[in-house]
Amino acid sequence: MLSALDPLGLPLVTQVVAGKAADDPLYLPAIKQVSQSLPGHGVLYVGDCKMAALSTRAYVQAPGDYYLCPLANTQLPEASLDAYLQPVWNGERSLLAVHRATAEGEDEVLAEGYEQGIELRSEVEGQSVTWTERRLVVRSLKQAKSATAALHARLGNAQAALTHLRIHKQGKPVYRDVDSLQQAAQAILKAHRVQGLIRLQIDEQIGERPVRAYGTHPAEVRVERSFHLHSEVDQAAVSAATRRLGWRVYVTNHPEQTLTLEQAVLAYREEYLVERGFGRLKGKPLSLSPMYVHSDQRATGLIHLLSLALRILTILEGRCRQRLADQHESLPGLYAGNPKRTTSRPTAEALLQAFRLIHLSVVTLGQQAHRHLTPLSELQLRILGLLDVSPIIYGRLGAESPQPP
Repeated sequence: MLSALDPLGLPLVTQVVAGKAADDPLYLPAIKQVSQSLPGHGVLYVGDCKMAALSTRAYVQAPGDYYLCPLANTQLPEASLDAYLQPVWNGERSLLAVHRATAEGEDEVLAEGYEQGIELRSEVEGQSVTWTERRLVVRSLKQAKSATAALHARLGNAQAALTHLRIHKQGKPVYRDVDSLQQAAQAILKAHRVQGLIRLQIDEQIGERPVRAYGTHPAEVRVERSFHLHSEVDQAAVSAATRRLGWRVYVTNHPEQTLTLEQAVLAYREEYLVERGFGRLKGKPLSLSPMYVHSDQRATGLIHLLSLALRILTILEGRCRQRLADQHESLPGLYAGNPKRTTSRPTAEALLQAFRLIHLSVVTLGQQAHRHLTPLSELQLRILGLLDVSPIIYGRLGAESPQPP
């Protein structure tokens, strides 16, 4: 479990926990450890919906810190969400647009929403805590669009499966009563998560077929029953489901004067910084792979050691990006095959990759050793300059290294 400093993404706390442990109770120990490493209070903790337990929010509120997290479906059922959205659907609530500048400098509308306050009360270590919580009812436009497309795709797939259900051919089960056919159709709706969005109708047709006498069997009129399944998309139900898509309720106790709705949405969207740290730990940069060791102490030690390397990568990257931003410049030469391409936000991995071709060669002639160090390129000198590292230090590697690599 990582606690990272925004916006740098620098890990402040690394905790090793059992994989079988639930997430909810892990936040309090991490928050306690973060508070011990930072001076004072007034810290904003941004987390996912597992951090939204009332006891965790109350614990953050008690000493004067702040939280920002979305409510889970278990904490905000669909009926409660509808109650928040009803004023929007009725036109009684105006929505505030959330803007963000794109990499090309254009203005992009990410989301829209409104907020309202609610009074909360809980207990922390035997003490009663009361506070006003802001509830931010926000709709992500891209999420709503993609979720709507996914819903219509599921409806189309369900309709195709229902049509296939009506086709009789060898090897397929034959439904001889209404209940079995109804159960098969409902199973399809459930599998595609479109229950209540498609209306089903089963028609029973009864026919008589004369059968000629054969052998000892007399001629007779045989009664045959057939069942026909009809399905139709309930457009009203689909419209009602579509207008709920993309909506989420965030909660925070941070004052509106210092954290507006727009700032809160943008702050939560930066939560990927923690996931990026996990990606580096488990990916190629640090390669924390599954460990088959008998000692938990060794596994914990390795994770803490790699977390130090993660801090180095984060600081290296953050320092270069900050210097480039301060100088209003970008860095060319990091992309293989495209030397003219520039970036103002280089990754630590790309910066280190720029030094991959340096070598220290040692040639011994008689009693004398000659060392040759690969000269630094303009790109490498520029990177060292961004890090405030003197090239003289690099030059000393060839002259003063008692055990060259």
